[in-house]
Amino acid sequence: MAREAEIETAFIGKLQDLKYSYRSDIRDRATLEANFKQKFEALNRCNLTPSEFARLRDEVIRPDVFSAAKMLRERQLFTREDGTPLYYTLVNIKDWCRNEFEVVPQLRMNTENSHHRYDVLLLINGIPVVQVELKSLDVSPRRAMQQIVDYKSDPGNGYTNSLLCFVQLFIV
Repeated sequence: MAREAEIETAFIGKLQDLKYSYRSDIRDRATLEANFKQKFEALNRCNLTPSEFARLRDEVIRPDVFSAAKMLRERQLFTREDGTPLYYTLVNIKDWCRNEFEVVPQLRMNTENSHHRYDVLLLINGIPVVQVELKSLDVSPRRAMQQIVDYKSDPGNGYTNSLLCFVQLFIV
């Protein structure tokens, strides 16, 4: 019977075959946000100052999945430090092949109340949109689903106060 680590390795291999970039260097909130900044700047052909990025990050993080989903589809306006407007998108809707698809294993997201580890996250342009919870066959799928529910129910969880607010799909 395959262990969870073997399942993860095989799954990530399949995603790499589909041209997902493997990002083992993204391990925590700081590296996730740094990657998002890099992808955001490339997609929108801009360079943000550290304070502009901090403000942008705070503006895009949403407390509910519905407003986050809407933000993924629409063009947004951000006012730069010098007062100039920056119209931006998070996902290239018109030309999907210009988006960057990445797979992140074992991301750790620490909050004030807990320490969560996400088995596999799929990112589009640095934004986590799919969370995959892997379990070996001897573990009930119900346990994996309960783990996701527990993570979402945790006060101060990463789904409401980090880029994880954009997760649109959970796969067990």
